[in-house]
Amino acid sequence: MNLNGARVLVAGATGVLGQALTAELAGRGARPALAGRDPARLARAAQAYPDAPTLLFDAYDPASCARAVHGAAAEPGGLDAVVTAFGSVAFGRAQETGDEIAEYLMAVNVLAPAAFFRAALAVMEPGSLIAAVTGVVAERPQPGMADYSASKAALSAWLGAARREARSAGIRVLDIRPGHLDTGFADRSVAGTAPPMPEGGDPRQVVAAVADAMEADAELLRTAADGTLLVERRAR
Repeated sequence: MNLNGARVLVAGATGVLGQALTAELAGRGARPALAGRDPARLARAAQAYPDAPTLLFDAYDPASCARAVHGAAAEPGGLDAVVTAFGSVAFGRAQETGDEIAEYLMAVNVLAPAAFFRAALAVMEPGSLIAAVTGVVAERPQPGMADYSASKAALSAWLGAARREARSAGIRVLDIRPGHLDTGFADRSVAGTAPPMPEGGDPRQVVAAVADAMEADAELLRTAADGTLLVERRAR
């Protein structure tokens, strides 16, 4: 897709990765719409984009996710892409993770993005795109992160099925699977403490690769074993 002039809704635009992605897309000429949970943080993030619509949502409320999409689509120019860049993480051994934590991770990491995308698929035209950050754990689950890995794998599976349905409508579905990034995400877990991790990657490199993948109408962006970001036009 041509990002220049495209209206792109970034859900999670107040986070480190979401802010970096919004800046990258705007730098390529896209017209961002910003969605976030906290009104004050959303207002601060929007200061760099005076004409950008701002929309509130709560990831634990799927109806609010759909409203954010419809709100962005109602703006002049409609909606060309929706990217979700939010989520929650928890750490701990599988048998020690409480059911309420597992339920929360599924709600935030799977049901909320799916609500965004269901609404988007209903209003988007051919040539549009939906994209979600799933992460490397979607394909390589990690010990001490069983429920988090499961939630991201579930989202990736949802995207894979939706992709096959959307192809006939001319809508692209992009699965973004970066490795561990230096965003402080692991320090904001809803349960447990992060195990020792290697140095995180640069979010700026990832968002540049995401924008490249969007422009190439790719279906998968993944991190190879050597840390290289690979853009695949068609997912396997």
